[in-house]
Amino acid sequence: MRRKFRFAKADKSKNEKQFNANEKIRAEKVFLINEEGENVGVVETYKALEMAQEMGLDLVEVNPKAEIPVAKILDLGQFKYEQDKKSHKQKVLQKKVETKNTRLSLRISKHDLDVRIDQVYKFLLKGNKTKIELILRGREKQHFEKAREVMMDFLNGLKSKSDIIVEEEQPLTKQPGGLSMILVNKK
Repeated sequence: MRRKFRFAKADKSKNEKQFNANEKIRAEKVFLINEEGENVGVVETYKALEMAQEMGLDLVEVNPKAEIPVAKILDLGQFKYEQDKKSHKQKVLQKKVETKNTRLSLRISKHDLDVRIDQVYKFLLKGNKTKIELILRGREKQHFEKAREVMMDFLNGLKSKSDIIVEEEQPLTKQPGGLSMILVNKK
């Protein structure tokens, strides 16, 4: 007989902040804030819940980790909507920086070097970081000075562009397989 495997569904509630509301509040006393935002003071939970129900609103635990939990009288649906809106706004405002890779070789021609400089220039204009690698193979590993010259020519070619200010986030480093550096546009 064949078994069916089912993947567990991703639980969205783990990422979202959960608010205890109404009967789910377990504390005996809460520090109450009314619907206008005024401090009422420390009140027993059942009295605060009665006050909220009289107004047709919910009692929501805003800060459950305080010594005396802070609860607020408000419309829970509206509150959740505003929280979702805030989190969405923060997500949109986050700037995602991508790291692009460019490889050079020790025997690269002048034209190919210019093409790579133009590629990296476009990456830096878009605001991406760029990792420049020069891979050394076989006997090329004996010529680190020549490799350093190629990398510095590349860097000088980029710095000659007037639209960007190229800065080395990670300076030229020697690795077992060659050289690398990470560049950023600081304009």
